[in-house]
Order: sequence, then structure tokens, then C-alpha cells
Amino acid sequence: MGEDRVMIKKIKYSSEINLEKELARSQFSYDDVNETVENILKDVRSRGDKALIEYTEKFDGVKLETLEVSDKEIEDAYNTIDKELLEVIKYSHDNIKKYHERQVRNNFMITEENGVVLGQIINPIEKVGLYVPGGTASYPSTVLMNAVPAKIAGCKEIIMVTPPNPDGSISA
Repeated sequence: MGEDRVMIKKIKYSSEINLEKELARSQFSYDDVNETVENILKDVRSRGDKALIEYTEKFDGVKLETLEVSDKEIEDAYNTIDKELLEVIKYSHDNIKKYHERQVRNNFMITEENGVVLGQIINPIEKVGLYVPGGTASYPSTVLMNAVPAKIAGCKEIIMVTPPNPDGSISA
């Protein structure tokens, strides 16, 4: 998308403004947006992380060396977080966990007198992807409300993505 495109238009309200006209659909068609997104997805499928790093630089203005958060960055974030906030996060984690543990369903199999076998097999999703907003909208609750149920459900791999800060770091 070119820099001349604006997806959100600010409208200053006054009695002279024609709201119906101003609030009409964008001048950009969904087809244009869909085509752009489709091209980005094809490029990422084709070139993988290299394409993601290039798009991060293009859209976020950040040149990254890697897409993964290092163990040291995680440890540093843990060591610098406000201790009261950390306690609130732990408390919230425990509440969310208690709630979602009650939703777990079990496999079962029963055989009726006539030989008919009835049952249920629960297979958790093996991998889940979580998007966590960044910047002024970085909320630990987003992580907790998505990652905790996924772990309880038995997901073997949880991949979390978040946009980088202007310096390339992410919110602790």
C-alpha cells in the first residue's frame, strides 16, 4: 500500500458536515486490499522469515535481525517488571487457569447392549498462533486469556507474535 493511502479518515464534526457522505465506504475497494494481502501472504509463504523481516521494516519502520525473542530478553523483562504488576499477573493466571480447567472434556467410549459403540475422542490443536498487540495496547491479559486455555487444552506449541517498538524491542 502506498504512503498516500489513508485507511482511517478523521472527521471534525460540525452542523455543516454531510455525515452520510463522510461516513460512506472508503474509496478503496476490498478487492484492492485483498489483493495486497494475498500478495504479502504469497511472498511470506515463498520467502519465509526474510520476507517478514522486510515487511517489518517497510510497515513498522524497524530493521530486525531476528524474529525470535531471546532467552536473555525474556529474563531481562522478568527481572525489570514492576513486582506488584507481576503479582497481579500471577494471580490473574491462577484464576484463568482454575476457570478453564473446569472446561476440559475427557475421552469416553461406551458400548450399548446391542453392541453399538458410542464415544468421544478429544484431540487438542497441536499448534496455535497468538497475536498480541503492542505499543499503547500491550496488555498482559491478552496473553493470559489466550495462552492459558491453549496450554490447558493440550496444545503442544504456542507461537506468539507482537509488533516491535520503534527500537526493535517488544513490551516486557
